[in-house]
Formats: sequence, structure tokens, C-alpha cells
Amino acid sequence: MSAPALSAGRALRLAALSAAALVTVAPYLWMVSVASKPRDEIFSSSLRLLPHRWALLDNLREAFHRVPIGTLLINGAVVCGAILVIQVAVAIPCAYAMAKLRFGAARLMMGLVLLGLLVPIHATALPLYVAFRRLDLVNTYTGLVAPFSVSVFGIFLFLQFFRALPDDLLDAARLDGMSEAGIVARVVVPNSWPAVTAFAIFSVVAHWNDLFWPLIVVTDNRVATPPLGLFAFRAAESGSDYGALMAATLVITLPLVLAFLFAQRRFVEGITMTGLK
Repeated sequence: MSAPALSAGRALRLAALSAAALVTVAPYLWMVSVASKPRDEIFSSSLRLLPHRWALLDNLREAFHRVPIGTLLINGAVVCGAILVIQVAVAIPCAYAMAKLRFGAARLMMGLVLLGLLVPIHATALPLYVAFRRLDLVNTYTGLVAPFSVSVFGIFLFLQFFRALPDDLLDAARLDGMSEAGIVARVVVPNSWPAVTAFAIFSVVAHWNDLFWPLIVVTDNRVATPPLGLFAFRAAESGSDYGALMAATLVITLPLVLAFLFAQRRFVEGITMTGLK
């Protein structure tokens, strides 16, 4: 009697997960559909997912003609890569110190990390812009990267992960004569790739899609990030070219989708905080 009930329960869970996945993927499918349609079908009264006439290549051609998508992708990769490398280089030693070392200010630092999670970038945007303007860092990669060099979320994520590392492993490294810096570089980091991958997905997606700060600090198209490039498709008089807009959005979001599919196993491991294999 238990086998049919188990099968029915599993089928119900699969149906619920499939429905949730369909709801999640639906906007992306609609974006691909609009990118594949000519303008007259986009504004047609009939609601169709597949177009009568495929115009994906025409829309892609128009998108690449309208904006330098290659430059936007390179700028996005440079900015997100620099932010990620600096964030990880800062977060791992800080999190290791708070998780595994005993010192008087540990609780105070933990409180500051939690407090930092409550402060949005919008609250500090104005003083940061004024400071960067005086330092002549507007329209530079430094101006895009510097405000996000320290990630309190990254410190908190690695802190939770490092608490699961066995102390015996670290004590054995100390008995072998390793310094704390050596332990971080040769023991902690090699065992932290699930957490690094999980944090990398969060960081890259957040800063690749960020429009608020680049819209403030960038006015030169040579250092524009991918979201800024999509503003070129706005037209107050003739209306927005939604086919080319969705085609450009498809190209811009495709690297994130591929990166997540490639790293999804490590991402799940990092989120669940399984620690050492």
C-alpha cells in the first residue's frame, strides 16, 4: 500500500515543481518569442508564442546595428569579474577570522556585518557620487567597481560556510607549521569552491543586471554596462523597437543562463552549505 502512495506523492511533487519552473521560465520564453517576431506581429491582437514569420535574425541584426553589444558585454565582464575577484579576496580572510579565530572584537565585527546587510546602495549613492566626481572617477571602471569591493553578504555567506569546516583539519595544518595566511590559501580556499561558486552566481547576476549605479556614474558609452545599452532602444516619438530590444536582451542575458547551467551543481552545494565532501 505504501508504494502507490509514494508514487502518487512523488508525482504530485514533480507536478508542483514543473508548474513552478514553467512560471519562472515563462518571462524568458516570452522574451524569446518577441525577439523572434516582426513588429506587426508583436502588436497583433492575437496572442501567439510562435511567430507566423521568424524575424529573429533581422532583430538581432538591428540590435547589433543600434548598440555596440560586443563592447557592452566586454565592459560587463570586466566590471563583474573585477568586483567578484576583489569581493572574494576580501570576504574569505574576513569570514575565516570571524569563524575560526578567537579575538575580542569578533562579536562587534559580526554585528557590523549584519548592520551592513541592512544598508542599501541607494542610501550611499549621493555621497559616493560626490566623492567620485571630485576624484575624477566618473566614467571609469574604478567608479563602477569600487563601491562594491567589500560585500557584507559575501562575508556572511563565507562565515556560515567556514563554521562547518572541521577544526581538526585546521589544527593539523597548524601543527605542520602553516601560518594563518597559509591555512587560508592552502586549506580553506581549496575546500571553499562550492561557496565561492554560489557567491559568484549571486555577485555576477546582481552586478551584470545593475542599472541604478551605472546610470549615475556613467555617461560615456565606451564604459557602459549591458543594462545601459538597452536605453538606446527607447524612442518617444516612434515607439520602442521591442523586437530589437528583446533580441539585445536575449544576447545580454544568455551568458548568465549558460554560466548558471554550467555551475548549478556547485551552486546548490554552496547554498546548502554541505561543507567538505
